[in-house]
Amino acid sequence: MSSPKGGPGLLLAGLGALGVVFGDIGTSPLYTFKTVLDLTGGNNAETIYGVISLLVWTLIIVTSVKYAGFAMRVDNDGEGGILALMALLGVKRQKRPVIVAAGLFGAALIYGDGAITPAISVLSALEGLNIVTPAFQPYVLPLAVVILVALFALQPMGTATIGRTFGPIMVIWFLSMAVLGLRGIFQHPAILWAINPYYAIHYLFHGGSGAFLVLGGVFLCVTGAEALYADMGHFGARPIKFAWAAMVFPSLVLNYAGQGAIVLAGAPISGNIFYRLCPSSLTVPLIVLSTIATIIASQSIITGAFSMTRQAIQLGWMPHMRIRQTSSEGYGQIYVGVINWLLMLVTIGLALFFRKSDNLAAAYGIAVSATMLLTTVLLFIAMREIWKWNLLLSGAVASLFFVVDASFFASNMTKLLEGGYVPLMLAGLTYLVMFIWHKGITEVAKRLAENPVSIGSFLEKMTQSNVARVPGTAVFLTRAKDTAPPVMMWYVRHSRALHQHVLAVTLEVASTPFVEPQGRLTILQLAPDFWSVRAVYGFMEKPDMPSLMAQVVTSGCLIDIEKLSYFTGMEKIVPRRDGQGLPRWISGLFGVLLRNSTRLPDYLHIPPAQVMDIGRQVSI
Repeated sequence: MSSPKGGPGLLLAGLGALGVVFGDIGTSPLYTFKTVLDLTGGNNAETIYGVISLLVWTLIIVTSVKYAGFAMRVDNDGEGGILALMALLGVKRQKRPVIVAAGLFGAALIYGDGAITPAISVLSALEGLNIVTPAFQPYVLPLAVVILVALFALQPMGTATIGRTFGPIMVIWFLSMAVLGLRGIFQHPAILWAINPYYAIHYLFHGGSGAFLVLGGVFLCVTGAEALYADMGHFGARPIKFAWAAMVFPSLVLNYAGQGAIVLAGAPISGNIFYRLCPSSLTVPLIVLSTIATIIASQSIITGAFSMTRQAIQLGWMPHMRIRQTSSEGYGQIYVGVINWLLMLVTIGLALFFRKSDNLAAAYGIAVSATMLLTTVLLFIAMREIWKWNLLLSGAVASLFFVVDASFFASNMTKLLEGGYVPLMLAGLTYLVMFIWHKGITEVAKRLAENPVSIGSFLEKMTQSNVARVPGTAVFLTRAKDTAPPVMMWYVRHSRALHQHVLAVTLEVASTPFVEPQGRLTILQLAPDFWSVRAVYGFMEKPDMPSLMAQVVTSGCLIDIEKLSYFTGMEKIVPRRDGQGLPRWISGLFGVLLRNSTRLPDYLHIPPAQVMDIGRQVSI
């Protein structure tokens, strides 16, 4: 996707980015500074200056330099994110299983922390009610659960309409944060000296072992930085960078500085420090605005999970799921029901288990910091291979990012037993599903490709056997590219008949997000009334068979699309008995995933009345 060059187009695109890209990182001031102060155990001037300096320079190095300055220059035909980077470096350029594994585990880690984001964001916003009156405290958790249930229940409606309001609301949110931050800074203007990196370095090296542990809390200020890269395909790099530099970054710095200033001016550190920046008469309106902002942040995470799921399905690393396009206005407006309800169950479970945002903060950060570490490794490879940097320069830049990311990851790992195991467990389960599914479908493809029969030999044998040819056109979906489709041979063997016109259709997924329409189809006539059709889709696209068949006709294949019969294979998985197959636990779990995945005809939008499923047993 090309970025607007400037003027109104850039402003509008930047406004849209505010509502989708920056929700997570934009609501982090609600809980980050409070979490860090709890870890430091003090509020003296040296500590406050050090903490604010750490927050500011973490935003600069991780978000401004690493993601906005470097990562967003590496795109896979306009798409960003760790999966797109994995496809570019580990598939598109050459087959590299280690890079693929790193990219997939990074994606799985995002799912792990993605379940925590809605819970911690909504809880932290509502906990401001405790400042109004402690009588609200028993109602914070139930109200958070109600909001979370409503958020996920509304997902099937799509975000096309409400999405138009996200940007303006987030403008109000960021401006409010900036104004509140300035109000705090006026109470202790000397806090602006914390912009000097000396205070961050001095605190790290003179704060003892506690300073290292504080990094786990500081990292919370950039947990949404990965979204800048992942959402690049929706808005383009320029609008995202513009929104970050013009509004998001200044607002975050001012707000964190303001929170530090009021603590130095004598404000109590109990409760939510963010709300202490606000006049008491405006606390309730600010809580309402904060809650709306956290809902928007949660919406961004959910939408991102949907998009990442579609990428994983297209790349062959997740089972087929029913994906519904909720709007014609944007390709990213989709709904994946299975992911939505699973995320809802996990998110509400986490809210009920941890009960407070302070407790959830201990579980937050490990997965995202690990993903950022993996992204740095992939960026180093990109510097060497795509930008052609020499080893010294690329190593120096990547080493800076690696040291920062590794420090945050190591600090976050100290929270492992306090709840950090939760996102790692979720990521591990997600990666296990990816591994088993890919292993299973690869093995099935190998088994079905055994003992191949050429098209010519098959047709010749069919003629010798006097197989009847019946009116109509048969479309056989197959993985076989140059040989007779196994599902077709099975059908002919059992029915003793074949349609007059035959299309053997192979669907492939490219390592690029999108494929130009003119490069999608390859049609070869292998015999009279027998065509081989190869269709290539990008990993961000969803195949649609009726549309594909219409394109086949316009390409010169004379068939009647109103009289098509589609034939697909339904495999029943059984273990091999010769000891050459997959371990029993993998084949068994793959069979479960296959039975519960969306049927291929449904995934491809094939009209049910035109489908014939061919059941067959495959041993793997």
